[in-house]
Amino acid sequence: MAAVLSKTAHLRRAYRLFSSHTTSRLTLQLSTEIPKSPFHRPLPQSDVGSFTKLPRFLSTNANTQADSELKGTASDSHSDQGKQSGDSHQSSEQGKSVRGGPISWLSFLLLVATGAGVIFYYDQEKKRHIEDINTSSTAVKQGPSAGKAAIGGPFNLINHDGKSVTENDFKGKWTLIYFGFTHCPDICPDELQKLAAAIDKIKAKSGFEIVPVFISVDPERDSVEQVSEYVKEFHPKLIGLTGDPDEIKKAARAYRVYYMKTEEEGSDYLVDHSIIMYLMDPNMEFIKFFGKNNDVDALTEGIINEIKQYKKARA
Repeated sequence: MAAVLSKTAHLRRAYRLFSSHTTSRLTLQLSTEIPKSPFHRPLPQSDVGSFTKLPRFLSTNANTQADSELKGTASDSHSDQGKQSGDSHQSSEQGKSVRGGPISWLSFLLLVATGAGVIFYYDQEKKRHIEDINTSSTAVKQGPSAGKAAIGGPFNLINHDGKSVTENDFKGKWTLIYFGFTHCPDICPDELQKLAAAIDKIKAKSGFEIVPVFISVDPERDSVEQVSEYVKEFHPKLIGLTGDPDEIKKAARAYRVYYMKTEEEGSDYLVDHSIIMYLMDPNMEFIKFFGKNNDVDALTEGIINEIKQYKKARA
């Protein structure tokens, strides 16, 4: 802008000088060089003034044009500044609209979808885990008909009649074996009574013959005579077995039976042991075990079902 104002000032001074010089020379030439003739007459003063007015007109036009250019420049500058300001304002508005809040709708929807997917996956995994547990529980309750457990094996003991017997003496018959001791105050008598009642019910309902067997885990006190008197209290077909402590230990290990003396006071002590009945097939191979939680009816139905499945699988 300063350059434009300076240029305008110079133009004004130039036109003033040009105007005065041109006027002087024009007047001089008109007075000396134009030959006088009959037709010559001096220029009217108004015409001479028009020449003097020409530079002023040009100067005025130049000044007007310069002022117009200056105003146009200023206007353009203001327009550019306004445009830049508008662009800056628009950009800031766009930035605000782009940035918006901390979470956009798209991010919110993605977050909701991800959360729903995680919840659905967790729910499905939980249902599958519960189904696996139920299936496993059902498979266990159905007994070992799906396979053979490593239970049972050879033994060499003495029966309540004083005769040596082995596992081979029980082959060809269904056998139900229980480990206990004759000085047991309550659990052994309860379990043997349940065993005796179950084999009678099995005979009555299905006709299956079951041989009940009692094996002592207290060979130090359970002599042949002691065992003989004990088994008579429960069932006439109940066979009692005892023997050497090492042989008893081998038999208990073969059937995975735990036993240990407790509360020893002289000759009066108890024996802590497993409370399990083992159903063995005619080959003296393990079929299924029954725990203390089975009552007479459950024991009866369980044994009958196992024998039927065994016969059906070999039919």
